[in-house]
Amino acid sequence: MKTLKTFALAATATLALTACGADSGGGTRDSIRAVGSSTVYPFAKSVAETFTRSNPDFNSPLIESTGTGGGVKLFCAGLGADTPDMVNASRRMKASEFDTCTQNGVADIIELQVGLDGIAFASAQGGINMNLTPEIVYRAIAKNPYGEEQTARTWSDVDPSLPALPILVYGPPSTSGTRDALKELVLIPGCESNAEMQALEESDEDAFDRTCTELRSDGAYVDQGEQDNLIVQKIQSNENAVGVFGYSYLEENADKVQGLTMNGVEPTYDNIASFAYPGARPLFVYVKKAHLEAIPGLKEYLLQWTKMWGRGGPLAKIGLVASPDDELARNLTAATQYTTITRATLEGKAEEGADEVAGESAAS
Repeated sequence: MKTLKTFALAATATLALTACGADSGGGTRDSIRAVGSSTVYPFAKSVAETFTRSNPDFNSPLIESTGTGGGVKLFCAGLGADTPDMVNASRRMKASEFDTCTQNGVADIIELQVGLDGIAFASAQGGINMNLTPEIVYRAIAKNPYGEEQTARTWSDVDPSLPALPILVYGPPSTSGTRDALKELVLIPGCESNAEMQALEESDEDAFDRTCTELRSDGAYVDQGEQDNLIVQKIQSNENAVGVFGYSYLEENADKVQGLTMNGVEPTYDNIASFAYPGARPLFVYVKKAHLEAIPGLKEYLLQWTKMWGRGGPLAKIGLVASPDDELARNLTAATQYTTITRATLEGKAEEGADEVAGESAAS
């Protein structure tokens, strides 16, 4: 059973969600409810705390850390008081998830890119230290690297220049957006370094996905659950272990753990902001437009995000990397004019984002 982290104050009044439609599931609620990513959780919590101090007439938002996949499932279940108003996500919503939302009546969705984060590989201070690449990570933790039997037991089995120490990686579970980002930003690029895998992608996409993204289950990769702090604790207690989590947790625990370079690039604020670091990724918040008029304070809570997400702002001080200026401007419009996404624009943004990252990487 997943650990559930909650930030809330007791609610005292009630409001019927009549604005959500007759088929919304009924019930009453007068406080904002957000679910989703453990990576976005500390930022959402900080915004909620500031919102509560600045808006004493509204109840404190309820922020739950359920993981991105689990949060999106709850968000897309329908409209009404028994469903969340928002979902925090450490990856972009998938087209298939958007389809589920619309099938369940969640047709108007506001997307906010609240900032950037990085998939950080880390070890204990003074522990194992090595320069990783997407290919090395893939070969070390894939179930069947390039379709072959996994035989690597030590890092030096993967690359002779690496330490002759056992491979032990603590990372996110399959329901986590961090795991999805690990696949897209590290595992698949590492897998695609092999020409045969590139051909497989063209001929059999399902086989390609299995080969490139399934992780070994022999104890070398350990699914540590949704809470990144547990991964920090694990690598602290074992100097030969490597942890995978969001950059914000690396910064928060800089006195305890050290970041490992990827392609010779350190996981730092500036390297993530410029996409020079291969593990850079955007973070999102999705909001039900139908709940804006029904839930007191929801509009004001969105506005609070915009006041805190800039470079040098309150969220940057706890590890959030600010989006580029043009993206900040675009998302300020979405947060104040409540523009919604469609399936087509969602797919278009995904392609555009991939092109931007590729361009940045080529230039660096």
